[in-house]
Amino acid sequence: MIELALIGIGTGNPDHVTLAAVRALNDADLILLPRKGDSKADLVDLRRLLCERLLESDRPARIVEFDLPTRQDSSDYLKAVEEWHSAIAAVWGDMVDTHLPDGGRVALMIWGDPSLYDSSLRIADRLSEQGKPVEVRVIPGITSLQVLTAEHRVPLNTLAEPVLITTGRRLRERGWPADVPSVAVMLDGGSAFSSVPPKDIYIWWGAYLGMDKQCLMAGWLSETGPQITQRRAELRQEFGWIMDIYLLAKQ
Repeated sequence: MIELALIGIGTGNPDHVTLAAVRALNDADLILLPRKGDSKADLVDLRRLLCERLLESDRPARIVEFDLPTRQDSSDYLKAVEEWHSAIAAVWGDMVDTHLPDGGRVALMIWGDPSLYDSSLRIADRLSEQGKPVEVRVIPGITSLQVLTAEHRVPLNTLAEPVLITTGRRLRERGWPADVPSVAVMLDGGSAFSSVPPKDIYIWWGAYLGMDKQCLMAGWLSETGPQITQRRAELRQEFGWIMDIYLLAKQ
């Protein structure tokens, strides 16, 4: 039997990792670290740093790095994602078979929380579908959405009103949802807020939250939106990748 711990690590800042996450890492027999290529080397570097900082020396887990499959560009987005998840599950299974053939505890560090716009739980289900006996544990983590509102010192929702959490793709394709005064946007590949009529909308934006290179901007969308787009392009050029999130609210 394999016990797979999906450990939410927040933004990669050691101060954001919970005590439960630290215990789960130290209980693991095998810790898998995904590599996403040279352009995103910061992501595996932060996971290595967490291992150095948080693992106890008297019971060191085996740490194994692997190359994460890339998602193919396709007009059929959902099909491409399904194929990508299958490829990742196959790699996870190979790593377990190779490095933990007699079973044990495996840990994967997940950015933010495994429940919020992350596919690790769905990928773990595919291991069971492949016939591998897997028991999944989830250790919740601080999400980038929480860090965004904390850094800007604003509540997520307006008083007694709902908030919608969506993706950049969804906002761009469907526009502002009806009867929702606040929209939090994740996984935006290209400033989807520019597709929204900016009148009376305020934006709170953050990139690389919790990291040394964290960048924050806020203001009326009509004025600040173009500035964010420019700054976003500069950051991507400088670091080779960008991870950002923002909150929009009608005022």
